[in-house]
Amino acid sequence: MIPRKLKLLPEHIYPSDEWRIVEKSYSQKWMGNAETIFALSNGFLGIRGMFEEGRPCIEAGTFCNGFHETWPIVHAEEAYGFARTGQTIVNVPDATVIKLYVDDEPLYLPTARMTSYERALDFRTGVLTRDLVWASPGGKHVRVTSRRLISLEHRHVGAISYEVEIDHDAPVVISSQLINRQDSAPLDEPRNGNGDDPRKARAFVQRVLNARDHQEEDLRVITGYRTTNSRMTLGVGMDHVVETDNTWFPKRSWSEDLGKVVFTIDAKANVPIKIVKYFAYHTSRSVPAVELVDRCNRTLDRSVKHGYESLEQGQKEYLDLFWSRADVTVDAEPRVQQAISWNIFQICQASARAETTGIPAKGLTGQAYEGHYFWDTEIYVTPFLTYTDSRITRNLLRFRYSMLPQARERAKELSEDGALFPWRTINGEEASSYYAAGTAQYHINADIAFAIKRYVDIRGDREILGEVGVEILVETARLWAGLGFFSPDTGAFHIHGVTGPDEYTTVVNDNTFTNLMARSNLRYAAEMVEWLEAEQPEAFSHLTHNTRLEADEPARWRRAADCMYIPYDKERGINPQDDNFLEKEVWDFNNTPHENYPLLLHYHPLVIYRHQVIKQADVVLAMVLLGDEFSLEQKRRNFEYYDPLTTGDSSLSACFQAILAAEIGHEQKALEYFQYALLMDLANVAGNVVDGVHIASTGGVWMTLVYGFGGMRDFHGALSFEPQLPSAWGNLKFRLRFHESRISVEITHKHLRFELYEGEPLTITVRGEKVNLELNKPVEINEKKKRANAPENGDAEQDGGGGR
Repeated sequence: MIPRKLKLLPEHIYPSDEWRIVEKSYSQKWMGNAETIFALSNGFLGIRGMFEEGRPCIEAGTFCNGFHETWPIVHAEEAYGFARTGQTIVNVPDATVIKLYVDDEPLYLPTARMTSYERALDFRTGVLTRDLVWASPGGKHVRVTSRRLISLEHRHVGAISYEVEIDHDAPVVISSQLINRQDSAPLDEPRNGNGDDPRKARAFVQRVLNARDHQEEDLRVITGYRTTNSRMTLGVGMDHVVETDNTWFPKRSWSEDLGKVVFTIDAKANVPIKIVKYFAYHTSRSVPAVELVDRCNRTLDRSVKHGYESLEQGQKEYLDLFWSRADVTVDAEPRVQQAISWNIFQICQASARAETTGIPAKGLTGQAYEGHYFWDTEIYVTPFLTYTDSRITRNLLRFRYSMLPQARERAKELSEDGALFPWRTINGEEASSYYAAGTAQYHINADIAFAIKRYVDIRGDREILGEVGVEILVETARLWAGLGFFSPDTGAFHIHGVTGPDEYTTVVNDNTFTNLMARSNLRYAAEMVEWLEAEQPEAFSHLTHNTRLEADEPARWRRAADCMYIPYDKERGINPQDDNFLEKEVWDFNNTPHENYPLLLHYHPLVIYRHQVIKQADVVLAMVLLGDEFSLEQKRRNFEYYDPLTTGDSSLSACFQAILAAEIGHEQKALEYFQYALLMDLANVAGNVVDGVHIASTGGVWMTLVYGFGGMRDFHGALSFEPQLPSAWGNLKFRLRFHESRISVEITHKHLRFELYEGEPLTITVRGEKVNLELNKPVEINEKKKRANAPENGDAEQDGGGGR
């Protein structure tokens, strides 16, 4: 992997704190980073870490998960089956703006003289606080304290407590605003264009949000919008509660792009002014805007009635439960623990209330990748969720199921049977305009099937199979059975014309990752169809009705799986990434300037495609997800071949490279890659933190800690541990829920400690030996610094077809 420069936040501004990200002084230089790092979200509503004053800001953004505008994808040269409808998450009206004027002078942070300043995001409370003292031009000292949250308990609610106190009498104006930035920016100001970077969101050239209704009453303003093309509707509103002994009066105004409540206050010395601003967002694909305005009214009524303190209390209770299940601690440098907690907190923010939606690649912290859902959710995020809060995983699987009708239509469009899920989407339609690195990534089907299997294995919950799982498995298996073919010469089953996870190598034959994952998909589909028929005949009847399943299909899937061709090079002892990858010229890494990474921004795709160069882990990823298919020595040979070819141009690589490096004993490499994943955003490893959090990488951090250094594996519903604690760490602690049992794990260099603290007795495997866990009876195992014997032969070590 090409070494990356870590742009660490300066410690004198952002000091270490185990449970908080703290900013000790205002910094224009780090403002873009901070807008992402201090972002708040609950999985439905997300707001970047902009200042209440509204400016300055680098990339303002407020987002509702799934709320998007559509636009026609224009191809310079058309072809049948190309994606037609682009989808982009909308930057919805911003309710955080509260502008302060003292003696008619605005608080403007870049020029304000501040005698004290601190902004902090506390992972235990989910509250973003800021406390500053402004020495105004008129010689007054103004203390401004704000507390902001996006409620994890109440999906549609956010609030800001804003308090001002002055040491002298002065006229004060506080302008609370609800501003539609998406459509109100002047045309000569930059909008959300992507320039030459395909990862950024496109710019809208037409108006997106059109007001359809509004209500104003007392200190409340609500607007109902409808988008121009997608016809989705949005209700957004704000209300206020004022607490002060000063004399004040409000003035309310509304226009399509700006609602305001302006408070004029005769402030007396040392008499505080406190304004609590509540805001609510509702979205729909079908309900009229006027109804969403009514919903906002009800939400605001409830919020005002219960008060701000109730919101903070609910937030803390939610996070207390979250951390009791999800906390991971290490005895290492303080900033390591801070970064671990921040990353885990980001998964919570991205997923907690992601109900009837997916999880966008940036969560709700930025508009990059258009707010699309990718395979990131199934492969990188659901492992954490399944072990800590499986309710969310179930919701995500149900959401994928809701896309099955479009996936069936997409498969027909590509002349295939079954269903083909979109590579990137919001509404279920394929939104990738570049098919070679988009639609051709058929492995998305197997990734979804893999997530279903892993959920069932971990939770032991087979009810989801009858509800949604088996139908997905049937249609994805059909896709593979039709896409591949049996060689008339060898009888091996081949899959041609696909792209694996490595987007620097596209439209290839027999991508190893794809073939292995497809094989797993085919086998599991056959197994679960037969289980459903035997155990849930009524659900099986529904399945056969919905899918027109033929009796011999499971047998056909098994035959394809058993004959699946897995590329293997006997001379090198490795699995080629695809059938002709090893025939290509190796990329000239020595003469590639560091500033030319990522390669996708500096070289034509054809230049990249004709070389051995890897954007993100491909074979390495397969060896982690399907690790029981490979011997330890085979993993080592593959890793040592592919590691030097991997650029790290994708944030999805480092975590899996770290996991495998730990398993094969490359401790320093494991720590190096873990550091890249851990600091992907906090140290701006990819150079684009301003665009939002890399949510897949945050999930990868947890996986590296638990699967990598914790050595946990969960193949086929069996929980095992082969810890690889770094020598520089004193210990590693985490908790898991497996089936109906909750266990705590502590790993040190002297002992391993496992405790079942809730649920039924559980048998696990530790360094190759069975360990029985009973309730409240900790088991401590002396650490002998030895590895369990690994199997000498893996199923992936073959030349041609065949299999187990």
